[in-house]
Amino acid sequence: MKNKLLALISGKRSIRVRMFWSFILSLIIAMNVSSLLNEFLLNSLLADRHFPYLSTLLYGVLSIVSFIVPFILSFSLMTRRIVQYLLNLAEGLDYIAGGNLRHRVPLLRKDELGRVAENINAMAEKLERQIAKERQIEKSKMDLITGVSHDLRTPLTNIIGYLELLKNRVYHNEQEQERFVDITYNKAMQLKNLIDDLFEYTRLTSSDAKLVMGQFDIRELLTQIAAEFQPFAKELGVTVETYLAFKPMPIPMDPGKIRRAIDNLLMNALKFSVKPGVVRVSLEARPPFVAIKVENEGTPISKEQEELLFERFYKADHSRTAHAIQVGSGLGLSIAKNIVERHNGTLSLVHSSGRYAFIIELPVSNPA
Repeated sequence: MKNKLLALISGKRSIRVRMFWSFILSLIIAMNVSSLLNEFLLNSLLADRHFPYLSTLLYGVLSIVSFIVPFILSFSLMTRRIVQYLLNLAEGLDYIAGGNLRHRVPLLRKDELGRVAENINAMAEKLERQIAKERQIEKSKMDLITGVSHDLRTPLTNIIGYLELLKNRVYHNEQEQERFVDITYNKAMQLKNLIDDLFEYTRLTSSDAKLVMGQFDIRELLTQIAAEFQPFAKELGVTVETYLAFKPMPIPMDPGKIRRAIDNLLMNALKFSVKPGVVRVSLEARPPFVAIKVENEGTPISKEQEELLFERFYKADHSRTAHAIQVGSGLGLSIAKNIVERHNGTLSLVHSSGRYAFIIELPVSNPA
């Protein structure tokens, strides 16, 4: 308390107090200097009796000057650091205004000017982050265009190629013709799925995207999804096992969107599971959340790949994709994460030596 009071009186934390004391001290110095000079001048002028009126006028002028000059000099000397700091702030603002957003003004004071310096640095940091964010958005747009172009061009090129073969009847028999037709159809479906994923992603990331929320039983939804995947999983040599709660678990959600997120996680697990293998789907209560876990065993990936799995258009390793499943768009996990986060939940991955566990946590009630 004593230190704070001393700092307040001394003006270390208030430029107004500092200026006040500078003014008072300058006034005292000027008065003392003026008094000494006036006494000396008065004695000198009294000795000169030839021009009494001129001496009186000269005495008055010199008295004023002897007060003003010491006052200005002492006040300037006492406030020179404040003025110098103001010049430093102005110079720093010039640097920042010129585009050097990494420049920071020195924080040398704890008074109002120090707070101005803090605000200048905070402004520069905010501008730097904003510009970096805008550059990242621009880069993301270019990556989006590049990814879309690449992923759409490949199946489209294949479709055109096989259609030309069919158009020119470049096949040896009816079986080869049917094979060309099947390949063209599969590539067309792959192209459709890519476009659907892209449309879903852009719709989810738009600011005006709305969720159709309601209270629905997540356990029942998981039971339906697992049952629908069983025949497809069996064809791939994968078993889908479910470990669900015995009682209903109603939570606020958009069932269509949550279904899409879980579908994407299950499809991802089927793609990259060892064959034959097992995909496990479990549900448990973790108040104030419910946790949905999709587990499988596959080829291990690096930590760098693991961190990029939720990035759009990222595909960890195409060689791990089962031949019976078309290579995806690289948007599935990104779409699933976006859907879950729009429900105020989280989607995370726990990976260890090829054992994958994607965990969705959804709130059991609407946030206040």
